[in-house]
Amino acid sequence: MVRVLIPLAEGCEELEAVTVIDLLRRAEIEVVTAGLTEGPVRASHSTVLVPDTVLEAVMDQTFDMIVLPGGLPGAQRLEQDERIHALLKRYRAEDRFIAAICAAPKVLAGVGLLDGKSATSYPGAVIQEDFPEVDLLQAPVVVDGKLITSRGPGTAMDFALQLIESLVGKAKRDEVETALVREV
Repeated sequence: MVRVLIPLAEGCEELEAVTVIDLLRRAEIEVVTAGLTEGPVRASHSTVLVPDTVLEAVMDQTFDMIVLPGGLPGAQRLEQDERIHALLKRYRAEDRFIAAICAAPKVLAGVGLLDGKSATSYPGAVIQEDFPEVDLLQAPVVVDGKLITSRGPGTAMDFALQLIESLVGKAKRDEVETALVREV
């Protein structure tokens, strides 16, 4: 079974986190949420999320993808956590999927994972002058190899659907999207 790790930090954007968790699970992908610390996580708009486990408990496990939700100060907490840096570098070395939305692409840029890559982020989160090596786009979702980035809460569903497609294929994405009754 395909497995995805989603670290949850205090102050994460709940719409992004929950949308990704929900849609990936609808696609029958195993999602493991891991708090940076023990206990519930209070998201940026005071929604309380209960992670499946703590990050320390899954550091040595194998996942097909890691997804970083954005939101402030959640993305800043991810950026300051050396365990997140270690996981990102390991996933890059192992050619695994790495995804981030909203302010979280700055975490990827900060550890050099976006150098020479195309990416997007919440406006102002990744500043071109600070990261000149990044081809910064304003698209809702940007896929560059195994790096997937997105803009923010309003693009969370498109982001999650792209994650599904990247992990298990377009047919599964279409199945999940059809059941959502998204009218375009």
